Amino acid sequence: MPIHILTLHCPDQPGIVAAITQTLFERGANILDNAQFGDVPSGEFCMRTRFESADEDAAEIATALRMAAARFAPTLDVRREDEPPRLLLMVSKLDHCLVDILQRWHAGELPVDISLIVSNHADLATLAASYGIDFEHIAVTADTKAHAEQRLRAAVQARSIDLIVLARYMQVLSPELTREFNGRVINIHHSFLPGFKGAKPYHQAWDRGVKLIGATAHFVTDELDEGPIIDQDVHRVSHADTPDTMRIIGKDIERTVLSRAVKAWAEGRVFLLGHRTVVFA
Repeated sequence: MPIHILTLHCPDQPGIVAAITQTLFERGANILDNAQFGDVPSGEFCMRTRFESADEDAAEIATALRMAAARFAPTLDVRREDEPPRLLLMVSKLDHCLVDILQRWHAGELPVDISLIVSNHADLATLAASYGIDFEHIAVTADTKAHAEQRLRAAVQARSIDLIVLARYMQVLSPELTREFNGRVINIHHSFLPGFKGAKPYHQAWDRGVKLIGATAHFVTDELDEGPIIDQDVHRVSHADTPDTMRIIGKDIERTVLSRAVKAWAEGRVFLLGHRTVVFA
């Protein structure tokens, strides 16, 4: 039987789980696993349910569940597990995060459909071609930024993109674009946020004698590198490390953290609650 993934969030109140599980039971579905969380500060409730059902139409199941839970005013989605979300990857010249995502996707470790790679440089077109993925070079300057973002919007619409991943894309998206795609753009930052901003972050870290370096994957907002955090990791360093060795260590952390964040989002385990996130294990 097809496996489906249900994600739901709404104001926390009694009866939400009962309404959903009873409806699934009545439709002959079998729940495989379930995670739920009531967030006290925001008063929001989040739930992710993975279930198998003879019903093949996820939209039909979602409609039935929305009707059953209508009094809770939920944001509710159901999708088939074998129909992964569609990704658009954005990159500049650094390829380590892009390569990691492509390799994991090719190995079947990332449940996504990579539809397109967009870059403001043409350097990585050959890499995209080696994986059979379309590549679009969209140059960005101060004069062409608005046009470039319009081309990006067109690509997102034409390919029904669910998520944009900035795999070390070294351009700042406009506030208008980040608001339009709120909750649909993930970035990797070369620091355990908050941290060193601007050029040569590992040189800044070395100069300050840091003992931990890390990386942060977060949703993109119109506040630069201040978006809700999805995943983080760190690595201990010492006075013996140079900026170059720290940069190498940092690249490894960036790869891992970004891929973990993308996987969590693709599996429906990430919930955006204002400036915070709930991420189920």
